[in-house]
Amino acid sequence: MAFRPIYNGKEKNSAKGSGFVSEEKNKIQSDLISLEEERVYREGTVAIRDLIAPSAFKVESNFLQLGDVFLRTIFVTSYPRYIGVGWNASILNLNLSMDVSMFFYPVDATIILKQLKNKVGALQAQLSSDAEKGAARDPLRETALRDIESLRDDITQGTEHFFQFAFYITLYAASKDELDKSTDDIHNIFGSKLIHSKHVLFQAEQGFNSTIPLGTDELVISFNMNSSPIAASFPFISSELTSDDGILYGINRHNNSLILFDRFSLQNANMVVFATSGAGKSYAVKLEILRSLMMGIDVIVIDPEMEYVHLSEAVNGTYVNISLASESKVNPFDLPRPVGQQVSTEDIIRSAVITLKGLMRIMLGQLTSTEDSIIDRALLETYAKKDITVNSDLTTVEAPVMQDLIDVLSGMEGAENLVVRLKKYTDGTFAGLFNAPTNVNTSNQLVIFSVRDLEDELRPMAIYTLINYIWNIVRSERKKRLLMIDEAWWLMLHEDSAKFMYALVKRCRKYFLGVTTITQDVNDFLRSPYGQAIVNNSAMQLLLKQSPSAVDTIQKTFMLTEGEKYLLLDSPVGQGIFFAGNKHVAIQIVASYTEDQLVTTNPQQLLDIERARKEFKEKMANNEPEDILS
Repeated sequence: MAFRPIYNGKEKNSAKGSGFVSEEKNKIQSDLISLEEERVYREGTVAIRDLIAPSAFKVESNFLQLGDVFLRTIFVTSYPRYIGVGWNASILNLNLSMDVSMFFYPVDATIILKQLKNKVGALQAQLSSDAEKGAARDPLRETALRDIESLRDDITQGTEHFFQFAFYITLYAASKDELDKSTDDIHNIFGSKLIHSKHVLFQAEQGFNSTIPLGTDELVISFNMNSSPIAASFPFISSELTSDDGILYGINRHNNSLILFDRFSLQNANMVVFATSGAGKSYAVKLEILRSLMMGIDVIVIDPEMEYVHLSEAVNGTYVNISLASESKVNPFDLPRPVGQQVSTEDIIRSAVITLKGLMRIMLGQLTSTEDSIIDRALLETYAKKDITVNSDLTTVEAPVMQDLIDVLSGMEGAENLVVRLKKYTDGTFAGLFNAPTNVNTSNQLVIFSVRDLEDELRPMAIYTLINYIWNIVRSERKKRLLMIDEAWWLMLHEDSAKFMYALVKRCRKYFLGVTTITQDVNDFLRSPYGQAIVNNSAMQLLLKQSPSAVDTIQKTFMLTEGEKYLLLDSPVGQGIFFAGNKHVAIQIVASYTEDQLVTTNPQQLLDIERARKEFKEKMANNEPEDILS
């Protein structure tokens, strides 16, 4: 038997219970104090939402204002009977700042089947009633009945599911007028697809909350839709640049498909390549050259840094080194030899004089109107001195040289200063470069002109002369050709050379020529109005890694999104954005092992190749075939 002690008529257990309640009360009070202390502490800390949230926003009836930014939400209320895959691509590809939000609410199959059964009964009853009354058939009801019956079969078989689907777009603009214009554009695009849309009214804040990345639908404006059209609504759209013809430019980083393209299939075959030093632009261009040669396309390259010599040796190309001490000469006074086309000799001579006047302005600096007139008359007389007139046969004439121009100027009144300034190109430091007949052979499929050994002062003149010489070749025979101009920003330094370059890019399509303009100094190139015009007249563009100082200019010129801008800032070597016509994709430049050995510009890799070549030659000289095979 057990005995329980009693205190003042109460059991000891009751005393324990009273103490337990007090302890619980104290514990709750302590927890409340801790929660209050934590609340006070958190008020003094910075959360992520404090960093990204605006200080305040203004709510109007149909838009919000966040600081200087205006925004409005558009929602879709109904869809047509049929929508195709990527129906929203025209909206998503607009050059507008927007947030898109989609909500999917699954509907139980038993509920929707019951609703569809009732709808079928109502439609059949209406059709039967019309038939009994002798009324004309109703195609709308018949089509609806067939669609519902088909949907019932698919849901019953499990091949389709049913959802309520909400689609919202929040637009951002710098002003109210711009926001209204963008809103009208979106409504018009939706309307052209028979999709009805509206924008919020007295629900501007709810619309904004529904499109920020919180996953909350505060508008709750949905439309009944089954799986197939919902699948067509997903915004995962990737441009395809794969065709049956052309060469491989790289791999589409969106879906790992091959980017095969024929640049001559576009409205023009011109291309621009912009990248920082070491981003892989020369590597990509040399890959294109190598693959274009296999397609039977002639390629001409202007190489400012002697980067293409290894490629030239590998394919047995012609490598022409242009320098003061070189035996290779290009005469700026050369004329084209027209073949198979009706071009008057007078027009050819006048065109040559205009081009030479541009070269004179680069050589001599700014000319006065009197000097310009004297140069113009002297050039015509220089050609006439060599019996090159409107009645001459250009296939047999011999072009003049710089000394012939000086001889003509020496006999003209008021040309003494011009003669003195031109003398250095015939008798002075720069003698020989522009004062000899052309002796280079350009009949090879690959011809490379190197200007690395020229002084910086001479380089713009030499490149201008080379491009003019190439242009004469192009006009003499129409065939598929590519002209690669590396470090093209040199030509943008002078208005005449920039203007000549722009004229070449604009006219080359008629002669089956594609011009590739390559530069790492984007700001200098695009600062010239002709640089911008060259970009506009180039159907293809390749943008690789960009420097922070140039990326804003690139973004504005090519209308890139913020995501594409940061992609160019952070891209590793050989990655960027490839444009062809209206399409563009993220690209990864790829090459086979053999191609990589031929086109690499990595100094260490080139050193290893050169070392291996020397070892091979030494073993061959020492008759060590076993070592060679090993």
